[in-house]
Amino acid sequence: MNAALLIHAIVRQTTVLIAALATASGQRAQLASVANLVFADLVRELREQGLGNKVIADMFGMALRTFHRKLARLSASRTVQGRSLWEAVLGHIQEHGPMLRSELLRRFARDDEATLRSVLLDLAESGLVCVTGSDDSTELHAADLSSVVDDASAGSGKLEGMLLVALHRHGPLTLAAVAELVPADTAQLQAALTELTRGGLATQVTRAGELLYSCESCVIRFGDEVGWEAAVFDHYQALVVALTTKLRSGARRADLADSVGGSTFVFDAWQGHPMQAELLGYLKSMRERGMQLRSALEACNAKSPMPSDAVPLRVTAYVGQSVAEMEGDEDA
Repeated sequence: MNAALLIHAIVRQTTVLIAALATASGQRAQLASVANLVFADLVRELREQGLGNKVIADMFGMALRTFHRKLARLSASRTVQGRSLWEAVLGHIQEHGPMLRSELLRRFARDDEATLRSVLLDLAESGLVCVTGSDDSTELHAADLSSVVDDASAGSGKLEGMLLVALHRHGPLTLAAVAELVPADTAQLQAALTELTRGGLATQVTRAGELLYSCESCVIRFGDEVGWEAAVFDHYQALVVALTTKLRSGARRADLADSVGGSTFVFDAWQGHPMQAELLGYLKSMRERGMQLRSALEACNAKSPMPSDAVPLRVTAYVGQSVAEMEGDEDA
């Protein structure tokens, strides 16, 4: 398998999705930290695969020393809990600037000064922070991003929807584990989790001294205007989990009887085709089949609860459909 070619192709398609999300509904989402987020997440996942820092640095084409410096800039701040040093510094300058560099160094005195200066250089080179003056009179202020519209904080329903998806898929989770899946501000996450627990949509329990959150059921209703972000997150996550599970199993081919995997069907027809309604209704029929199967399962479980010694089994299925009018071939 040509892994590099496949990775490049998938990254390209993922950037198409990110660009569409960033401009959905007329918004202009802030993308400044996306590259750093991808790097940090990739490093974490590669470590989960058992790879060491030297190997990972080589995969990125970086010297080990450079790799460690970059990772340090993106690691959690010792001054501001729950945020990377890069995010914490940018947020502080945006909220309290303009300020002297010496003031910032005092504010983040618990973090390594060399790493902090490196973060400032990154922010300046990326155009997010403007630096004027020199030495003790060096002043920092955030760049004007007034033209950028980001509704990430508008309304709590969007965040709560994504939290329910994350808890249902991966729970029970600690607050720190939730933050790994839904990278929002810790205070916002805590407030949303508290609200979900108060409303009975999520539950919390203490185990081994840790507070854990979970969600037994997560259903995003058709026609619900609030929650499309959670639906996209859920669908994309289901697709990625199916693909990674298949790859990690070592399977490199598909069989009709597979219980893990996916299939793509392309149907070529034309406007007014005798089977047009049937083709366009494929998504509807699959949704109806899924809802029928879920209702039947709930009824069955109500009559026959899971035995205490049974091993839980979760089956996640996803389906998507797109329709495009192709340009006609005059020679056809």
